Amino acid sequence: MARIDFLGTGNAFSPPGRMHALALLDSTVLVDAPPTVLVQLRRAGVSPADIEHLLFTHWHADHTFGFPFLLLERQHVSDPDATKTLGVHLRPGGRDILDVLCRTGFPGSLDAALDERANWSESESGELAGTDWSYERFPVCHTPETDPHGYELVHSSGFRLLHCADSGPCEGIEQRSARADAVLLEMGIPDFVQSPHHHTPSDVISFARRYPDTLVLVTHNYASGVGIEGGFPMPELPSSVHQLEDGDTLIIDENGNFSLDINS
Repeated sequence: MARIDFLGTGNAFSPPGRMHALALLDSTVLVDAPPTVLVQLRRAGVSPADIEHLLFTHWHADHTFGFPFLLLERQHVSDPDATKTLGVHLRPGGRDILDVLCRTGFPGSLDAALDERANWSESESGELAGTDWSYERFPVCHTPETDPHGYELVHSSGFRLLHCADSGPCEGIEQRSARADAVLLEMGIPDFVQSPHHHTPSDVISFARRYPDTLVLVTHNYASGVGIEGGFPMPELPSSVHQLEDGDTLIIDENGNFSLDINS
């Protein structure tokens, strides 16, 4: 049995009722580290020390600024004896970015942690040691300066999740969607905003029509959470598309079959 917990489903502006987008696999693998990562882990009842792997998609603040807090918490609270090393999976040059972030946020406090408490990996694919997951990183269409990539995540049961990160429609997503069981697609802007770097509701609808047999999960949502007043209203999408809410969970059995556990 495996699970994917969606600890946050909002875009960079944290719409009412949503925290920054964050996915957690089997309580041990994080995709990205938003500023509120510690709060999100505690709400899920997960200790930061239990995180074995952290996969970065790109360098925008809502996906990275929680990294210094995660390292600091592990160093002083949940794993002060340094019994665990965090696997950090990122693109070439990413460590320099995170080093600057940590040294700026907590000068002198994380120097040893960056060298001794993190296992840095720039591999484009591989097994996530100690878990039932493997990954392959692929380029997506987002702000180019952030070196944006998604992850094709495969469970030992055969279940395949396409985590598209922040991206507008692109060939990298299209090439992999037909073989995916579920696609985690961002919808960061409404239709009246023009940008090639995000999906709009119309883009999501078009995508769902092209892949009718694939579970489409919407995250990085610009709209407010269900039942929340204020902000942008949730758009109407086809029944084959599920707009995730914070706390929703995808459950996968040993045969790769899956079901969505709705928190709301």
